[in-house]
This record gives sequence, C-alpha cells and structure tokens, in this order.
Amino acid sequence: MTLIKEFLNHLAHELNYSELTVSAYGADLEQWAGFATSGRPDELRPMDVTQSDMRQWISHLARNGCSARTLKRKSSSLRAFFRFLMRVHGLAVNPMTGISLPKPRKNLPVYIRPEETSSVLSSLPADDFTTLRDKLMLDLLYSTGMRCSELTGLLDRNVDTSKGELKVMGKRNKERVIPFGPQLAEAIDSYRTVRDSSPSTAISPADPSAPLMVRENGEPLYRSLVYRVVHRILSEGGAHAERLSPHVMRHSMATDMLNSGAPIAGVQQLLGHASLTSTQVYTHVAYRDLKNNYQLAHPRAQTNKGGHYGH
Repeated sequence: MTLIKEFLNHLAHELNYSELTVSAYGADLEQWAGFATSGRPDELRPMDVTQSDMRQWISHLARNGCSARTLKRKSSSLRAFFRFLMRVHGLAVNPMTGISLPKPRKNLPVYIRPEETSSVLSSLPADDFTTLRDKLMLDLLYSTGMRCSELTGLLDRNVDTSKGELKVMGKRNKERVIPFGPQLAEAIDSYRTVRDSSPSTAISPADPSAPLMVRENGEPLYRSLVYRVVHRILSEGGAHAERLSPHVMRHSMATDMLNSGAPIAGVQQLLGHASLTSTQVYTHVAYRDLKNNYQLAHPRAQTNKGGHYGH
C-alpha cells in the first residue's frame, strides 16, 4: 500500500488533482489491492502484477455487475497507477496494456427544462437566512454552471456584484472568471445583508479565506448538504429529470445556453472544460430538442392522417 499512497500524494501535490478525484483513485486502488491479496492489502506487491492478474480483476468486476462505465473508470485508475510505477520505480511493462473493455453506453446529460427551472426559482421563499441561502445556492449553480465543489469553495472576496463577475477554483486548481447578470447580483447582495446582520453567520471582511455561502453556524457548506438542499428544492418544485442534483443544474445551464444560440466555445469557457469534446455532448441534447420541436410543430413532420401524394 506504500506505493499506492505515494501515487495518491503525486496526484494531489504534483498534479494538483482535486480532493474528490484523488479519493476516487484511492477507492479504486484499495478495492483492487483487497482483491489482489485476498483481503491482505499490506502484502500487495504492485511490481509483480501481470496482465493475467488484471484480467482476473476485470472479470471479477464484470461478474459482480460492474457497469461498462465503471469498469472504464477503475481501469483508468489502475493504468495511471502502473504508468506512475513505470516512470518513477522502473516497472518494465504496464499490465493494463492490451486489456480491452466493453464500450460504455453514451448517455446524454440529464437536464431540467428552462421553464421548470424558472418556475422553481420564482416559487422559492426567501423569508430568513436559510431559505434565502438555499434559493441563492440553486440560482448560482444554474446561472453560472459551476460545479458543486466550486460552489462550496467560492470565496466571498471573489464575488463582485458591481462588476457582475465571480472567480472560481476549478479542476487542477485552474481559476476562471464567470460573468453573471443583475438578478443574481441583487440576490447575492440581499443574501450578504442578511448573512452579515447576525453574529452567528457574519463573516469578517478582513478574512481572505471567508466563504460566500455558510451554514447557520457560520461554517462553510459541504458537498452532501448542497446535494440534499438541491434535491429537496427540485423535488418539491416538481422538476422532471432522472436525477436531481447540483450537476444537473450545470447540465441545464449549458443546454439552455446552446439552445439559445450561444457559441459552443463560449460555453466551454464558462464551464471550465479543458477540451471542447466535453462540451460537445450538450450539442446532442440541443439537437434532440430541436428535432423534437420540429416534429411537433412543422406540418411536414407530423403524422399524415389520410393524405398521400398522388391523391
């Protein structure tokens, strides 16, 4: 397990991977180590692993119902780990080389229709600190397309309502600036006024690490709290989607922007995608909506009820 810990430290401190990503790599590697040693991971010898050993691992996962997408992720974790051993510790061959996997089904992003999002936001109460904060939480996720981790890490000093800009720390510690409109600026100002009027939630203007969003005790938000709040709000608001989560709000923002004619490169920049390929998946959703609207509205696309050419 020593080499695994060394690899995870490399991801965290040299490659600047997020805590969540490093944790996912660690979970995959620990699961594999337990399998490879029959439950005695301290006896793991990664330098002696063969391709046959890895095929057994993949087969074991598949037999136990592991999806193609999960298999791909776990295999990527192991492949990266062995690449690290080759580069740093002189491993001769990557035992994951040549192992083929079933192709995962390409699922389009889950999103909520703009009229539903608008209805949910407009119907939310803002009577006290908690309801005001929860409404702002959903508004920020949808208006900016930021990730859940970016919301929980958003610093108060990095939100400028006079300019309509905020700065987030994205994956691999990459900063990006996201613009926002006057409605969100007004909501943020209202939230700040209520937040700072109570000693239990007020932040110190002199504290450069003070978060924008806090809990009732003044402590920062955390991931599972954001998930619970967003799921509850969307569920109670009657939003229709297979999943109701912070990331679905990100999907919704990207889809709605593309449907409204925004250039894909601009959406890529707002989302902080390193590759345009990651953003292109939303064009499929936008096209699907366009096709559905055409079939519903265009006379030539609708079901022919008795009329035929030549009659």
